[in-house]
Amino acid sequence: MNELEQDDPIPQGDLALQITALPRETNGFGDIFGGWLVSQMDLAGTAMASRIAGGRVATVAIDRMAFLVPVAVGAQLTFYTQSLEIGRSSIKMLVEVWSDDPLSSEWRKVTEAVFVFVAIDGAGRTRPVPARK
Repeated sequence: MNELEQDDPIPQGDLALQITALPRETNGFGDIFGGWLVSQMDLAGTAMASRIAGGRVATVAIDRMAFLVPVAVGAQLTFYTQSLEIGRSSIKMLVEVWSDDPLSSEWRKVTEAVFVFVAIDGAGRTRPVPARK
């Protein structure tokens, strides 16, 4: 079994984004394009990391990306985020994507990745993440 797959999977973290996979997002085989999915994951992770950082963040790394199942057009995608580690200026965030396939009514995990964000100031320089209360 793949380490990303679970016997009885449940989403980890907080709901960050929901979106419907549309036909314009398909690759040549009619499946949702992986690059589009990664960009949506980045948006979900950025939204949550910005809250933690109290402002602007930049994506600096994506680690452990694996696609478990293809995504059909019309699938309702749900993105969950969970902060794994907060450093002086960085935030490591798990982003999971789940699909509710309208044809099969099957709820399943599509992918997950660990994103690393860095808090930056208005000039684009690294800044400290504020202490959590």
